[in-house]
Amino acid sequence: MSGCCGDDLCKPETAPPAGRWRLALWIALVVNGGMFLVEGTAGLLSGSAALQADSLDFLGDAANYAISLGVAGMALAWRARAAMLKGATMLAFGLWVSATTLWGVFEGRTPEAPVMGALGLAALVANVAVAIMLYGFRTGDANMRSVWICSRNDAIGNVAVMLAAVGVFGTGSRWPDLAVAAVMAALALHGGWEIVRQAQGELRQAKAPPAPTPARFSVATRKR
Repeated sequence: MSGCCGDDLCKPETAPPAGRWRLALWIALVVNGGMFLVEGTAGLLSGSAALQADSLDFLGDAANYAISLGVAGMALAWRARAAMLKGATMLAFGLWVSATTLWGVFEGRTPEAPVMGALGLAALVANVAVAIMLYGFRTGDANMRSVWICSRNDAIGNVAVMLAAVGVFGTGSRWPDLAVAAVMAALALHGGWEIVRQAQGELRQAKAPPAPTPARFSVATRKR
């Protein structure tokens, strides 16, 4: 499309396929809301910073899917604004997890590795299923792409939680758990910035005036 910028920031102004898109969002919303309750409770009981961070990520994603449902089918500008809000939410989440991880360095306790491993595996299965379902929307506008990025980052984070559980079990230390929480914070910060960047490009595209149409003269006018 003429007038689009580089780095995959601008997408054609087309509405998402309403039926498939809404169904995928509803499924993702239910899965993420349920996993937030399960993983959040387990994270608090086991003392795992990584599980708590992952559970809050589930909560943030559930809220993001709800926002996406609200703007599905709207004009590009509104979808870009929603994506901007979601990107800002991911950035805030990344900052919060960074602060929590730093606190855990001084005040945290060693988490329970079996609980971490079991919940990490359950979360991985849930997120991989959602990511596969949303894979076909990964190249859409900023709003659609943000949903895919959330699911992708979640699946990566779940693998990291399981690796942290192995590390905690093998060393008896909380450091693997804190390291994974730090990685998840970095993923949220990077993903949030990526979404904000693309949304800014789409907002500029939506606000740009249409290209002038070349004047056309009739045959009679040219003969004069």
